[in-house]
Amino acid sequence: MDHFQYRDGVLHAEEIPLPRIAEEIGTPVYVYSRATLERHAQVFRDALKDVPKKHIAFAIKCNPNLGVLRVLARQGYGADVVSGGELERAIASGMAPEDIVFSGVGKTRAELALGLDRGIGQFNIEHEAEGVALAQIALAKEMTARAVLRVNPDVDAGTHAKISTGKAENKFGVGIDVAPEIFGRLAGLPGLQMRGIALHIGSQLTSLDPLEAAFERAGRLVADLRAAGHSITHVDLGGGLGVPYRPDDNPPSPAEYGAMVARVTKDWDVTLLFEPGRVIAGNTGVLLTEVLWVKPGATNPFVIVDAAMNDLARPALYDAYHDFVAVKPTGDKMTASIVGPVCETGDTFARDRLVDAVEAGDLAVFRTAGAYGATMASTYNSRSLVPEVLVDGDRYIVVADRIAAGTIMAAERVPDWID
Repeated sequence: MDHFQYRDGVLHAEEIPLPRIAEEIGTPVYVYSRATLERHAQVFRDALKDVPKKHIAFAIKCNPNLGVLRVLARQGYGADVVSGGELERAIASGMAPEDIVFSGVGKTRAELALGLDRGIGQFNIEHEAEGVALAQIALAKEMTARAVLRVNPDVDAGTHAKISTGKAENKFGVGIDVAPEIFGRLAGLPGLQMRGIALHIGSQLTSLDPLEAAFERAGRLVADLRAAGHSITHVDLGGGLGVPYRPDDNPPSPAEYGAMVARVTKDWDVTLLFEPGRVIAGNTGVLLTEVLWVKPGATNPFVIVDAAMNDLARPALYDAYHDFVAVKPTGDKMTASIVGPVCETGDTFARDRLVDAVEAGDLAVFRTAGAYGATMASTYNSRSLVPEVLVDGDRYIVVADRIAAGTIMAAERVPDWID
């Protein structure tokens, strides 16, 4: 459920009609619903009611907006971060440092030091050399880094190849077969408190079967590590639960996921960490856009909108589907391709799709754009960086400004020696 509903034939974000935002802020613009964000946070937390010891760390990568993070901090969420910048955002939003988990396959030594200085709760070590470096940095600071070892369970998540992270050929974690030896060596290093393992097999998962298979392998590894004399108190199960992008999508619910986790892990006696992202933020946002032109095509017309692949990259990157609906639908339909202004054929949101009939000047939205939307935006073609708005009932505020091309150009310089 979300709080983007039609009232008197006009699509609203909570109590705000979207045409008002378009008129006052301009398009394209991301619009987030606080009520939807809070509801999703509560639903996911409630789904884990049968997990006795847990911590939820929102995957900041999917939506790092400070306003969004502040809402989640007030819901008791921590953060899963993958860079020093995300770490600083989490703290700036009010999330407690001890509730931050530092993941990511390419942490720099400076970022490891930053995590220690900020007092974060856990480092997810991706490979042995990183663990050795973290131990050295911590020892030099006379500190101890709390850490887990990320393992690769070699499970096919059944998702898009570019967001699959748990197969042997993926770059993430260490092979589960060599994990006991690596864990043992790291556990012996001064400066490290190795307290468990982590795994994450992919994003936008639409079946619980791969997750259950991965968790079962993790459970066997926990038993093996304990048998070797290690104290295992924490297991990070990652994230990845999918959301419905298409009207007929039916991914597992958070409640179904929670029940599976409780069943599989009931004898582990650990604190479980979760890194939800898309399932919290996906349906929290839409990308509001204006139709510029309807151009005749060889077969079907092209609906050219003012949003582009630089504003919403997922369709160009992954052939991802986002529902396209009119803000003021007439009831008529048309078969068209939805495209943006960028000078690439890849700037296509939908091909030959049956959609609400629209004309030049009409407003429309791309739904389920609250995750991996604005965070992946760019200024390609010297376009402005897209703004973001947060709605709360009958009020809204711009939580990220539109950064004009001229502002970006002002940060550049032409060396005088060119002439």
